[in-house]
Amino acid sequence: MRGDDPQLDDLAHKPSPPARLLDVTRLLRRAGRVWTGVDRVELAYLDALVAEDVPVFGLARTPLGYVLLDRGGLVGFRARLDGTLPPSAPDLLSRLQRGMRDSARRALTDLRKLSVARCLPHGLPAMLAKQLPAGTAYLNTGHSNLSARVLRAVRRLPDARIAVLVHDVIPLEYPHFQRAGTVEVFAQKMQRVREFADLLIYNSADTRTRTERAMAEWGSVPQGVVAHLGTVSPAPAPQDIPENLRPKEPYFVTVGTIEPRKNHALLLDVWDRMGPDAPELFICGGRGWNNEAVFTRLDALGDDARVKEVPGLSDGALAALVQGAQGLLFPSHAEGFGLPAVEALLLGTPVLCSNIATFREILANYAVYLDDSDREMWEATVVGWSKQSRNMLRVEGFDAPEWVEHFKTVLSFT
Repeated sequence: MRGDDPQLDDLAHKPSPPARLLDVTRLLRRAGRVWTGVDRVELAYLDALVAEDVPVFGLARTPLGYVLLDRGGLVGFRARLDGTLPPSAPDLLSRLQRGMRDSARRALTDLRKLSVARCLPHGLPAMLAKQLPAGTAYLNTGHSNLSARVLRAVRRLPDARIAVLVHDVIPLEYPHFQRAGTVEVFAQKMQRVREFADLLIYNSADTRTRTERAMAEWGSVPQGVVAHLGTVSPAPAPQDIPENLRPKEPYFVTVGTIEPRKNHALLLDVWDRMGPDAPELFICGGRGWNNEAVFTRLDALGDDARVKEVPGLSDGALAALVQGAQGLLFPSHAEGFGLPAVEALLLGTPVLCSNIATFREILANYAVYLDDSDREMWEATVVGWSKQSRNMLRVEGFDAPEWVEHFKTVLSFT
């Protein structure tokens, strides 16, 4: 779907750029980890752009400077990220980087091997000017590498366009949920985006409203377009579920990093209220930040507890666990899009979520909405669903957003 800014007509009627430059810094840093929703968006953009006729390049910030990939380099990098090709052994420069995971060292080595150009930080403007044509469109979809150095270097290219995908502005709205020191860093990043971007891409109308409200306090807001994120139907692989996690029906799941805004505390309270007769609850996701009270409660769980903490599942195992559940529970205080809920509905699994605007926009009438603090109603609904046949609870007819529609909108402006 497109935004309602009439000035977008000018962008939409411009010819395709002579080249596109996708920032892949986040993928470099996340190599070897379980992909998050933001990671998947950057991967989807990589796949879409290398399939286009327009020449495409990739830019990544490394510990020593910047590397530039052409289409072939991006294809090779992608193949190593998904395991189609084996990664290289870390080279000397990568091994010298302290505090870096081995998978990141391998990815860094491959980036250097696949690059068409490299430079130290101060050499970025010259490298881009030498390698990229005038009118290049820079796209940043991962909230990484949005530094003044990068944005100014791109802006120095004649007729360059800068487009940034904004996933959310939750750190500005809920600073008490964030790590110490990160709110100001995020605010400065969004201020730079407001200053330099020609176009903001929003994953939901709610994200657009919230972002424009925040940016308006700093000055004029760039033009924007709403394009719901595409989704790919998950491929369940029940054989990949670890033997010690084989669930007993009925059971429920919640998916997401264990951080304050995800509101795991409510679910733990609900399960405490239900006692030993409660169905199993699988908390799927790694531990985040500012959540010591929840971590303490999770650490106190015994082997026979009805709540299981399950980090690091493969995509197939997680999809199988969600597919077999009585329901996906999503009591978040705030979300930019809510991909786990969309994927659950694609698998036919009912979703019980908090009553926030983003969920209602994306999930429409296919989810059940409750106040994110109403423990009694959450308990009553969980108990009710646990007594019903799983087949009777199945969701049918959910029309999930598709990537083809997303890129039809976005690439008409970039």
